[in-house]
Amino acid sequence: MGSETDPKRRRPTRAARSLPAHPLAREQARPAAASRPARRPLPAGESFFTPGATGVRRAVELKSAAPLVFLFRLPRWLLPVVMIVLLLVGLVVPDWRGAVAVLPVLAFVVWLAYLSWPSLRVGGRLLRVALSTFLILLTATRFGLI
Repeated sequence: MGSETDPKRRRPTRAARSLPAHPLAREQARPAAASRPARRPLPAGESFFTPGATGVRRAVELKSAAPLVFLFRLPRWLLPVVMIVLLLVGLVVPDWRGAVAVLPVLAFVVWLAYLSWPSLRVGGRLLRVALSTFLILLTATRFGLI
């Protein structure tokens, strides 16, 4: 096994064929693969989906699976920073541009509230309803509807 050829076939073994022929090329090939950042593994659990869900909930959960995985693989700090910046712009800018900045935050909060609703207790549900109501009222005032 120490040699790079199989004595019976006189062909390079699978391990020898997968590496470049030159020893310096082998040394340079390893750090390139090792320098790639490791992806954060998905959390442990049985499924993304609500057991026994049918109809609209099942369709929304199926469509949401890929975006949730994409968001999970982003750096942890990125999404909260973007949401805070958009919310601050919505609070500071008193016209329609502030409302446009709050709309993605509102959509994101309502989307996550809908997905997490079956697993929430009363306190969590009330918090999400209160936050959604606040964002709706903020958007309405910025559009001049209230």
